[in-house]
Amino acid sequence: MGPVYRTLASYEPLIYIALAIGGMFAFRRMWRSWREWRDSVYGLEREFALRRLGQATAAAFLILALVFVEFFVATFIAPSLPASDILATPTLDLLLTPPATLSPAEATQAALSPVTQPVPSGMSGCVPDKIMITSPKPGVEVNGTVTITGTADTTNFGFYKYEVAPMGTQSWATIAAKRERVKNAELGEWNTVSLTNGYYFLRLVITDNVGTSLDPCVVAVRVANQ
Repeated sequence: MGPVYRTLASYEPLIYIALAIGGMFAFRRMWRSWREWRDSVYGLEREFALRRLGQATAAAFLILALVFVEFFVATFIAPSLPASDILATPTLDLLLTPPATLSPAEATQAALSPVTQPVPSGMSGCVPDKIMITSPKPGVEVNGTVTITGTADTTNFGFYKYEVAPMGTQSWATIAAKRERVKNAELGEWNTVSLTNGYYFLRLVITDNVGTSLDPCVVAVRVANQ
């Protein structure tokens, strides 16, 4: 159900527009059916008008219920989806031809002198006392359940969420979202057990009370589960 929830959240404005158009037609039909039932004289005519009125009313209430469902999913369910629900495992293309082939001498040299990937460090977008991740520190190794601490306390604060994405991608997955301000305290927890070992970006995003997302605080960490 995770992909369905994310789709509903992504297309929230278009869904509201479609439901509004459907609601207009449903209420218009309900109004016309009510007028027909009110003005009808014969019993059979009133019965048909009443049946049409009931169908139009049911359609209007169904559209209203769908509006509430969309609001609940986009506001509460989608932001709280776990990271493992959105991170996809890359698919290996078996038909892809390597761009180049090493010679035997180059392959031997590469095997004897492996290249070590540097550990990323530093952070970006973080502002002390406003939006900051103080733990985990940039570049550290994490595993299991990680406690994230920091600050989420800005002007016109609405809510905050923290997200993760594999390094080199924009596949951001929301870990959790909360509506309380936090000042140099625990922001939440991050369960890394289901993630593949490697480098990830962890970011803190604050949205103000009018729905505008501020510049996120981003740190790089390495997941190293046993």
